Amino acid sequence: MDLQTLWFAAVAVLWTGFLLLEGFDFGVAALLPVLGRRPADRHLVLRTIGPLWDGNEVWLITAVGAVFAAFPGWYATWLPALYLPFVLVLFGLIVRAVAFEWRHSHSAPAWDATWTHVITAGSLIAALGIGAALGATTLGLPVDADGSRVGGALSGLGWPALVGAVAVLAFSVVHGAVFLALKTDGPVRVAARAFALRWAPVAALPLLGWAAVVHLRYGTPVTAALWLVAAVSVVVAWARLKVGREGQGFAAWGTTLVAAAATIFGAAYPVVLPSTIDPAFDVTVPDASVSDYTLTVMTWAAGIGLPVVLAYQAWTYWVFRKRLTAEPLSEPPAQVPA
Repeated sequence: MDLQTLWFAAVAVLWTGFLLLEGFDFGVAALLPVLGRRPADRHLVLRTIGPLWDGNEVWLITAVGAVFAAFPGWYATWLPALYLPFVLVLFGLIVRAVAFEWRHSHSAPAWDATWTHVITAGSLIAALGIGAALGATTLGLPVDADGSRVGGALSGLGWPALVGAVAVLAFSVVHGAVFLALKTDGPVRVAARAFALRWAPVAALPLLGWAAVVHLRYGTPVTAALWLVAAVSVVVAWARLKVGREGQGFAAWGTTLVAAAATIFGAAYPVVLPSTIDPAFDVTVPDASVSDYTLTVMTWAAGIGLPVVLAYQAWTYWVFRKRLTAEPLSEPPAQVPA
């Protein structure tokens, strides 16, 4: 495998890892109004992602950084063409991070409710923006021969962006429900599992449809097999959740994303950004890549640093692997009469 292909695969893995890990963060936050109506339940839901959400966001930084370093031609066309979605993603992530921190600074019910809603809103905005960007990237953008977007700020937000946005959000919501069923016990676990069982078949359809469109355009027998794995994994996830095996259900639901992403990126290669104006304007891996020398240096750096990062994050998940239960609300201390 040449270095250009290797780094294209690395970018695909980084984006898949981000959606797989940050996806359940987005889903858990989106489900707060549904599964966190009582203060104790809301606190439990947020505790499941409290030690994890900020570490998961590192995958987004690494994914965008890898595109910038390995494929500057892709980066130079992609981000300006999708400036609006990426600004929304940053806005959503920033306000969500602020809300996570500020929510604990005061104990008033109104304060708690306000910042809880901000966490949900920020997560929804970020999920939709990431999905729109990736959908437009793999299904097409109106770019010309110079790699410039044709049209106004909204010209890149057509049906490809809509498909990606709905797919990522729908997957993430169910992903969050399955994660909550895996990480909690008591009423929240029961409600989360019921939600996942009800909506998983529907939530998988946009993602499977997105992968199917890319496969039908450019695919091979290998990507057809990967798409089939994604579809079967939905059935397996539903069946395992039905019998209360949340760990196996979570693994199967995650396999759906991994196989669908492999279908999309595998079928699209070597095109990294298709043009809806003319296929001759497509941005490809050879056109967008840096020199082999630069890729060699990057490969050595990634080979040294990446295992350390993966080991640290795996250790974090291992430390916080146990199920959580709702803590009883502490009563205020009794007032001693003077």
